[in-house]
Amino acid sequence: MLDPKLIRTEPDKVRQALINRNAPVSLLEDFIELDAKRRAVLTKSESLKAERNAVSDEIAKMKKAKENADDKIKEMREVSAEIKKLDGEVAEIDEKLKAVVYNIPNIPSDTTPVGKGEEDNVVLRYEGEKREFDFEPACHWDIAAKLDIIDFERGSKISGSGFILYKGLGAKLERALFNWMLDLHTSEHGYTEVFPPYLINRKAMTGTGQLPKFEEDMYHADKGDDLFLDPTAEVPVTNMYMDEILDADMLPIYHTAYTACFRREAGSAGKDTRGLLRVHQFDKVEMVKFVRPETSYEEHETLLGNAEDVLKRLGIPYRVLSLCTGDIGFSAAKCYDLEIWAPAVGKWLEVSSCSNFEDFQARRANIRFRPAQGAKPEFIHTLNGSGVALPRLVVSLIENYQQPDGSVVVPEVLRPYMGTDVIK
Repeated sequence: MLDPKLIRTEPDKVRQALINRNAPVSLLEDFIELDAKRRAVLTKSESLKAERNAVSDEIAKMKKAKENADDKIKEMREVSAEIKKLDGEVAEIDEKLKAVVYNIPNIPSDTTPVGKGEEDNVVLRYEGEKREFDFEPACHWDIAAKLDIIDFERGSKISGSGFILYKGLGAKLERALFNWMLDLHTSEHGYTEVFPPYLINRKAMTGTGQLPKFEEDMYHADKGDDLFLDPTAEVPVTNMYMDEILDADMLPIYHTAYTACFRREAGSAGKDTRGLLRVHQFDKVEMVKFVRPETSYEEHETLLGNAEDVLKRLGIPYRVLSLCTGDIGFSAAKCYDLEIWAPAVGKWLEVSSCSNFEDFQARRANIRFRPAQGAKPEFIHTLNGSGVALPRLVVSLIENYQQPDGSVVVPEVLRPYMGTDVIK
């Protein structure tokens, strides 16, 4: 969340950020109104408390002098009742302020392009060459069905549309990909692997910004325990350090994690829902960083490079986008997207968003560090990026590596994990 002091002292900056994000400016207006009301009520309460303290001393002196203090005692009872009422009002306003602040998005970085939506995202570069086919390339859903590596019908029969059943070498390809990516990030990119829970409490979901704004998109296991299915490993991994003060010599901290991810949103009115393009459950390897504020943008570039390395080694054409203010995620100050080319469906498919949240998540989750011994704790900067997400990666692999006979060549880096050079 934003620092309330910043909202109070720099409202014009916040207002422009909301406009650039296509977010309602009424959020700022609500904050200003509630904040002014809170300060007025608090001032009145503190004034009455000061009066009560002064009169209490006077009553003590009157009693000591054997004087009748009944009238003043009665008066202070009324004052105490008024103070209790005002303190209740302050607590109620605090809850309303909290709700408003939790719905105000992060302020975009000065280097984030200003734009209304995805059409204003900036393509920074293209990497790799698109394959030229000497035959008509088939879509991944047809290839997968003929090779019997994905069973879309039985997946839907078990759980409904948007859920996938991998079989045989399809299941092995899925497992090979996330095992290889974890090995790459831990052995060459400097990350420590963690394997977090898939069920997450409300406080942790709020800490990274999924709640309250996106609650309708989450799978909620509400049977008295108020737990949510993991929408991304970013949530449990970031909240590992919730409500902690880290020593400076611990930084930077790099973690990587594999999790299954669960999201209700999977396209609208059938758009891009065929095959593996949009699903409710998918696998993903995530990278999360905890860093000093002064290094976070340098760390952001390195994070992007780690995600790109996955795609380069797999030999898949991709492009790098800088997301504009109207398309950037709620919690992010700056975000790069990586999109891979799927030749048969003819689309660029997003497989990674690499985001710098600055101190936005750290304020919500209360993650701080002490810059030096005896120094005042400061909020840390958090970053995360997919490294990378499946199953769109599988879409691109199947379509780019397909052969005229319907088989699929296995990328060289995956062969030790697959135990074969080709899926046929």
